[in-house]
Amino acid sequence: MRAVTGAAANGVAATRVAATHVAATGADADRVLFQATIVPRRSLTRKGALAVLGLFACLGLLGALRFAAMGLWPVIFFMVAEALLAAGLLVLHARDGRAAEMLLLEPGRLRVLRRDPRGRGRETRLPTAWLNPVLEEAPGRVPRLLLAAHGVREEVGAMLGETEKRALAAAIAEALRRMREPVFENPQLRD
Repeated sequence: MRAVTGAAANGVAATRVAATHVAATGADADRVLFQATIVPRRSLTRKGALAVLGLFACLGLLGALRFAAMGLWPVIFFMVAEALLAAGLLVLHARDGRAAEMLLLEPGRLRVLRRDPRGRGRETRLPTAWLNPVLEEAPGRVPRLLLAAHGVREEVGAMLGETEKRALAAAIAEALRRMREPVFENPQLRD
């Protein structure tokens, strides 16, 4: 994939969205007019996760030695089970951080590229002729961001919060407007 320059990033605590508007120049049919990458934000690095697991192990060992000294050795099995559960949850948390979505607006189509936590990819192509971003509101819940065109509805940005979904919907709408209403530079019409 080509590198796109001039990115404007919008980061928040739970997720990260990077959106790029690319100037519409040239007659290249496969150019990217808009690109948005959505990845979950993970504040705990691999080194940090190992440090947390090490801290759990040390505290668990101290507790196990204390209970063993008091003659309560059956408690040690529950402490080991608790430590294994904590380790498993940290591994799941780290694995889910590998999921990602990329929206690529090209002339005539919008491609939604998804990667699940296991690394498997999936691509959905939507025609842009009647495509519109739709926020589906539900009381007390984060709205769903849907891309709708001719009865086809594709949800994007499921891992985003409400503010980020609204910003992404506005950015997609603006990119679609720019694509549908291009501004041509004509030197003869300058003042």
